[in-house]
Amino acid sequence: MNPADLRIALFSGNYNYVRDGANQALNRLVGYLLRQGAQVRVYSPTVDEPAFPPTGDLFSVPSIAVPGRDEYRFPLALSPAVRRDLASFAPNIVHVASPDIVAHRAVSWARRRKVPTLASVHTRFETYFRYYNMAWMEPVVEALLRRFYRRCDALVAPSESMAQLLREQRMNYDISIWSRGVDRDIFNPGRRDAAWRSQYGIGENDMVIGFLGRLVMEKGLDVFSDTIDELRSRGIAHKVLVIGEGPARGWFEARLPDAAFAGFQAGADLGRAVASMDVLFNPSVTETFGNVTLEAMACRVPVVAAAATGSQSLVDDHGSGRLIPPGAIHQFAEALRAYAEDPALRAAHGAAGEARAQEFSWDRINQAVADTYVRLVRQRSSVTA
Repeated sequence: MNPADLRIALFSGNYNYVRDGANQALNRLVGYLLRQGAQVRVYSPTVDEPAFPPTGDLFSVPSIAVPGRDEYRFPLALSPAVRRDLASFAPNIVHVASPDIVAHRAVSWARRRKVPTLASVHTRFETYFRYYNMAWMEPVVEALLRRFYRRCDALVAPSESMAQLLREQRMNYDISIWSRGVDRDIFNPGRRDAAWRSQYGIGENDMVIGFLGRLVMEKGLDVFSDTIDELRSRGIAHKVLVIGEGPARGWFEARLPDAAFAGFQAGADLGRAVASMDVLFNPSVTETFGNVTLEAMACRVPVVAAAATGSQSLVDDHGSGRLIPPGAIHQFAEALRAYAEDPALRAAHGAAGEARAQEFSWDRINQAVADTYVRLVRQRSSVTA
């Protein structure tokens, strides 16, 4: 069997209606699979004006807006229309990309028909509740996730550190790595643009601390802003550049009144924005990989990140950046101070990060998922033969 024999039903809670690293990775995977001759059918909530066109065939799943976060949709059910389309497509493997109700139903559908299932893990959902004064929910959500993931035949995680955490949490024991790649045409140090920086009041010699990501509290906006307060109190010269949009933008602007907010950037504009930073500060602990960390490294920008899943597999502490215990404001500030006061250190760590980023090829990474599909289909065929 080879990838051209695959018929993949992919279930996603957000395939293209809001842009994020997870759904961009899924779309890139589907594009790769289609080029290998596989057939792919995607099932996801849809909206009238999505963030970007979907790759491949997309069938709409009934959904409602998530309360308090209406930019996101919550899949409701495998409707009769979805079930008919799924039966007609007749997949030989089912891939679920978010642990929602529809994904549960899709796994049940596949198990009844002896079709293997693969789950991809894109974020640490159990950690989100820390940012909304509901930390008591974390063990409950972890138990629900365990029930879901153990019903799947295998998992793919974007980093070895995340895979190890999933094993420790007893989510599953067949876990492969589906890493993330970086587009070097977009993300490279040559994209740095002094004229673009100057539009935001940033001088040639200003040391810029960048934030990149959706502006939501679970990205560690509180830790970021508290750390900037600490730098300011120490009198450390710096500028802050924020790239991204989201519902917490107003809160973040109020906390960082002197920061430059460049809004959402994409494609070559995003590469320019990242390369125009001097340090990326990524305090989030919710990512399973950290696409923004890899993008900064490819631009020769050192990274100060929380020592959490994802970043731990990318950043070499004291080599290409710093890994700091989550929430340790004084340590984050000290790491940023060192970069602010030592341009040679920034240059050395940035160069090391760029060298590391060159190891991440999208085609090689996506072929690993195709290989996992093929293995699971073969294993199921041998059991049912």
